[in-house]
Amino acid sequence: MNSTIERPAVEHYRYSVEWSAADGEFVATIAEFPSLSWLASTQIEALRGLEAIVTSVIDDMLESGEEVPEPLADRSYSGRVNLRVDPEVHRKLATEALRHGTSLNAYAARLLDQ
Repeated sequence: MNSTIERPAVEHYRYSVEWSAADGEFVATIAEFPSLSWLASTQIEALRGLEAIVTSVIDDMLESGEEVPEPLADRSYSGRVNLRVDPEVHRKLATEALRHGTSLNAYAARLLDQ
């Protein structure tokens, strides 16, 4: 394993486990590795199976010098979001912000936070 690259904590990744009616089992997925999943008869088994696969994939990536995705929980966010919208949507947002007595930025941030 390449010791110059820091290994992310596998438990910091964003996992999700839900019932798959199509498969008749629980499916575990991971946001940072969208192509990976694991099926099992229980939620815990699905999560543990996926964590084992993620560990193996990260080991392989580090060994081959590939960049390993940083867990979403460990990332820093600036708080800036640049968004392009249709001019008519822009007009409607600006109008609603004015109607609510706030800036367009504050109004849009409030809408996004809902």
